[in-house]
Amino acid sequence: MTPVPVITIDGAGGTGKGVVSQLIAKKLKWHLLDSGALYRVLALAAQKHNVSIEIENESALTVLAEHLDVQFVAVALGEFPRVLLEGEEVTNIIRTEKTGNSASKVGALPAVRSALLNRQRAFRQSPGLVTDGRDMGTVVFPDADVKIFLTASPHVRAQRRHNQLKERGIDVNLSDLVEELTERDRRDQERTVAPLKPAMDAVLVDTDFLTIDEVVEKILSVVKQKI
Repeated sequence: MTPVPVITIDGAGGTGKGVVSQLIAKKLKWHLLDSGALYRVLALAAQKHNVSIEIENESALTVLAEHLDVQFVAVALGEFPRVLLEGEEVTNIIRTEKTGNSASKVGALPAVRSALLNRQRAFRQSPGLVTDGRDMGTVVFPDADVKIFLTASPHVRAQRRHNQLKERGIDVNLSDLVEELTERDRRDQERTVAPLKPAMDAVLVDTDFLTIDEVVEKILSVVKQKI
């Protein structure tokens, strides 16, 4: 049987991969995987059960990952699903900066990433899958039909995140966001397992001076050539 086609969209936080992945999935009417949501949910579960997210607690976090009671409730093809942790709606809670930073720490643990690998691969269903993450093209779906890696400067990414948070009524300092994003980049790039980097056959797209629509069109042109 022909494998279900996959488009991976990787990149650091603030490069626009979340909204771009969603728009691509909507246009193609494919399924959508936000891989970071799993790590965010795990970080939230650790907080809920008073499990430390430090490296010395990797074994306990791995057990938690293996038995993570998480549900992704489909809304429609191309839409991010609702997320339930132990039956409780956490769709919005997992999007906070605090949870994102905790997810980055949890995601640096090799055993934890291994425990969540099959959960991510299970999203590969017909007619196709668009994924959003940091190691989708290098580790989770190395056989993906199209691999995209989005880039943007730390300042541009911080400004985008700053605007998003302001729209939600959250007041944050721009320089603090630059510092947090830079630190998270360092942690993601230097981790020993599945570091943040483009796959050898990925198409790099610099989003600094592109609109969301321009990025989407650029990716769709690549998809038309390869699928």
